[in-house]
Amino acid sequence: MTFDKKNVKATLFIVFVSILFFWGLQRIEAISDFVKMIINVLMPFIAGGAIAFVVNVPMRRIEKLFPKKMGRIKRPIAYILTLVCLCAVLAFALFVIIPDISRTIANLALQVPGAIETVKRFFEDVMGNNPQIENVIKNINIDFDALGRQAISILQNSATGILNISVNIISNVVSGILSFVIAFMFSIYILMQKEKLSRQAKKVIYSYLPVSVSDKFIKVMKMSNKVFSNFISGQCIEALILGFIFFVILSILKFPYALLICVVISISALVPVVGAFIGCIVGALLLLMVNPLEALIFIIIFIVVQQIEGNLIYPHVVGSSVGLPSIWVLVAVTLGAGLYGVMGILIFIPLCSVIYALFKESVSDRLKERKIPKEKYE
Repeated sequence: MTFDKKNVKATLFIVFVSILFFWGLQRIEAISDFVKMIINVLMPFIAGGAIAFVVNVPMRRIEKLFPKKMGRIKRPIAYILTLVCLCAVLAFALFVIIPDISRTIANLALQVPGAIETVKRFFEDVMGNNPQIENVIKNINIDFDALGRQAISILQNSATGILNISVNIISNVVSGILSFVIAFMFSIYILMQKEKLSRQAKKVIYSYLPVSVSDKFIKVMKMSNKVFSNFISGQCIEALILGFIFFVILSILKFPYALLICVVISISALVPVVGAFIGCIVGALLLLMVNPLEALIFIIIFIVVQQIEGNLIYPHVVGSSVGLPSIWVLVAVTLGAGLYGVMGILIFIPLCSVIYALFKESVSDRLKERKIPKEKYE
């Protein structure tokens, strides 16, 4: 074996990477803490990027409605209109939800005295039918003064802890507001300068990576952007369809809180597959306060609709929007939920779509290279 300059460099690189790898394994906890710290510092910018990506989906469609002669003014107008639309949807949801929640709380408050009276009568009946229990309770000697002194002592000792908790809560709230403001401002900058940022990123990629690798990387990034954007659109359409289905069914059956339940289901359904179950729990609790039988019927209706939606509507609506066959949508949902829960579902569907498209393209290219006739596999 000849040790030329190229072989020596390759050997030294492998040795260096191996040493670095084993060094990292020995300090895995410190590295993990360092990565978490970096992520926490960059979180406002990560959140800003996520906000920009989501807002860009409707903003891009609105921007296309304006004529090209408007020039650069189209972008700010489209952004403002997008925010107005999002705020209008949020205001409508709050306008529907808050009054019904207020009425529900008021009804619950009216039912509390009756419930207390029912519980009181229950214990009175128990005492009347079981004199021995009443005698045992009477013989129990409780020093309420001592209990009061102990309670005051506990409160005095925990006052410092309560103060520290209050300070931490205020600090976290202020920090959260500041992070949101930074994220929001950063998202505006990304949206207003997205073409410029894209050009700068391409310059960096082509300057440090081979041209063939750069072309493939940019192609994958464009595909990922398209798939994730279509996924957001498809998920919103799916949530509207599910909410409309429940609104029609509950209105026909004349259930109370029909509009409120549908709005809650639509909002929670933005989380794929499992999100609608949150709406089911809220709806069942609301109906339970009015009529337990209606709550039971609602749960049965939800299970039936969810089966139809999860196995037929969702794979076709979301699957077609991201270019993923229905069966693979179900596989992506199962894998994502099993590995990372709700966040896994949000990521795995578009991620699997990108992998599926790349794999499909790779298979097609290899078949062409090997000159396999279509009759062999069709």
